[in-house]
Parts: sequence; C-alpha cells; structure tokens
Amino acid sequence: MSLIVKDLHAGIEGNEIIKGLSLEVPKGEVHAIMGPNGSGKSTLSKVISGHTDYAVKSGSVTLDGEDLLEMEIDERSRAGLFLAFQYPAEVPGVSNANFIRAALQSRLPKGKELDAVAYYKDLYSKMDALGIDRKFTARSVNEGFSGGEKKRNEVLQMMMLDPKYCVMDETDSGLDIDALKVVAQGVNSMRSPDRGFLIITHYQRLLDYIEPDHVHVLAGGKIVRSGGKELALELEARGYDFLKEETLTTA
Repeated sequence: MSLIVKDLHAGIEGNEIIKGLSLEVPKGEVHAIMGPNGSGKSTLSKVISGHTDYAVKSGSVTLDGEDLLEMEIDERSRAGLFLAFQYPAEVPGVSNANFIRAALQSRLPKGKELDAVAYYKDLYSKMDALGIDRKFTARSVNEGFSGGEKKRNEVLQMMMLDPKYCVMDETDSGLDIDALKVVAQGVNSMRSPDRGFLIITHYQRLLDYIEPDHVHVLAGGKIVRSGGKELALELEARGYDFLKEETLTTA
C-alpha cells in the first residue's frame, strides 16, 4: 500500500515544471524531498492534492491502488490524503473548532453525528500536546496567526483528521527553532506503520527532528538523487551546485 507517482509530467499555464517524476511512498515510511527553488517541489504537492491551476500532461498518481488524478479534491481527502500548505490560508468567520469538526463530520456515514464531548476531549488533548492555547478554538482559522501558529494549526488539523498519507509542503518555512521542534514532535507522534509521509523542505534542519527513511533530490522537474538521511547532510554541506552536472546527464 503506497502513494505512487509514476512518470509524471505536469505544470501550470502551459509551462511544464514536473518532467517525468517517479516516486513511491509506502505506508510506514517518511520520505523527504529537497531541491533548489524552481525545481518543482511545491508543484508536486499541488498536483497530488488536486489544485485546479495545475494540469497533468501525462503519468499517474495512485493512492493504495486508486487513481488519485480521477478524484475531486474532497474525494482525495476522504481517501486519506492530507496536504499541509507552505502558506496556510486564512478562513475568516469560521472558527478552528467548527472547521475541524465539519471536516470530521463529512467523513462519517450519512445520518451519523459526531460525538461533541469526545470531539472536544480529543481536540484539547492534541492542542495541549502542540502548545496551542485552547482559546484558539474560537478564533477564525489562521486569521491573525503568526507563521508558527499557522503551522502548528495545520499539524493540529492533520492529527485530528488522521490521514493515511501526509504531504507537507515546506512546513518548516518561517518557523523559529522552538516552533520547529513542536511541529516535528507532532509529526513524530503520528509516525505509524499505517501512515506515510512526504516531507518537502529546503533545509536539512527539519530532518534533524524528523528523521527520514529516504531523501530524494528534485532538480529540473525530476528526481536526480535518492539516498538515506546522509544525503540531506551532503546537500547541507555542498549546496545544490553539484547537482547541475547530474541534472544535465539525466535530462
């Protein structure tokens, strides 16, 4: 059971950004994707999640054998996919508690209601673990939140929805070291044989706290190197310049 991307070609406004990318993220594993700006990292996350601005030219994406590209966005979510955004959106007028509750309710069989007492017990427990003030339940989703608060709130949503596969698009962006540790703690608490993670990041520092099983380097719209956690350390030490020759030879 895996999230499988096979020979994917995709882009936006006629500009092909992903150029033959193949990747498999089995349940129980954490895969990290690193790469320079413009390499296609965020494009990959948007295509997987179903962003309507991005078009797939060819290739496939399957989730536990099901064709993800044939699903609407809400169907992808119900199938077990979660995307943590690089820049989480604000939702004025909708409280955090009601937002998450509505998402959970939508996953229940028709006619079944969410148990409110059990819901709030679970919500408060996870908020406490992430260091989120319980007053945030009444605040509009991400409205007026700092960068760190938005990222913690996304991890809270992820923990509550309990997805099968988590795609995290530069979750470490804009985080100070304390917020980074808390977010990483939340992710690590969710590691399970029944869940896969695809973590997209620029920097090795996140991987100090979330240890990946595999690291992939994305350049020129395709995976050009794969390895263990030591590959992230190599990138930290050498930068991305050494990829130029490898990208040319694989183009």
